Amino acid sequence: MQWNLRMRAAERGIWKSVEMRRLLAEAGLEISAGKMSMLWTTTPTTIRLEDLDVICTVLDATPSDLLTVDTAAVAARRPDTAKTGNDEHSPTTSRLTPRLGRNRSLPPA
Repeated sequence: MQWNLRMRAAERGIWKSVEMRRLLAEAGLEISAGKMSMLWTTTPTTIRLEDLDVICTVLDATPSDLLTVDTAAVAARRPDTAKTGNDEHSPTTSRLTPRLGRNRSLPPA
């Protein structure tokens, strides 16, 4: 995901994190200077939905305005079958077969 807080804030005429922090406080969300700096400069790994709700209200935005899918990052996480030379685990040819351990009964017919 890409975090677009600064871009959306700039569209609303908010250029500094201090301004954003003040507006959030006026809307009822008290954020420490450190957390505001983290939200302003990096993509958060987690964010509370209540906090996101206030941020969206202050910026007159929706969550989809602030969070966009990063398809390149998703593609980079996919295993490369060309490097391993092992195509048996590709989604199109992979088959799951149940393994029955000892002392396990067969499913009902």
